Amino acid sequence: MTDTTDTIGVAGDRIRSIIERVEKVEEEIKDLMEAKKEIFLEAKSEGLDVKILKEILKLRKLDQDERDEHETLLEVYLRAMDAPTPAPVAQAA
Repeated sequence: MTDTTDTIGVAGDRIRSIIERVEKVEEEIKDLMEAKKEIFLEAKSEGLDVKILKEILKLRKLDQDERDEHETLLEVYLRAMDAPTPAPVAQAA
């Protein structure tokens, strides 16, 4: 009978189980990322702007208060960029 516990009490079978579960999840993530990529390629082939779709996804993850703040700041910053730059004040010599 073989003992799966080494001299410091770590169960080799338990470690192997954890590692294999993590590897399985990593493989599932890889498959899901590939599926996501294919969805975006489909959207692009239908003429949709993928960058805009990704922005929508990002905004949908925010709660309403965060989304409102984001939209308000975006609007304020855009208006600030469009505002005329004040002329420098001439200093007396």
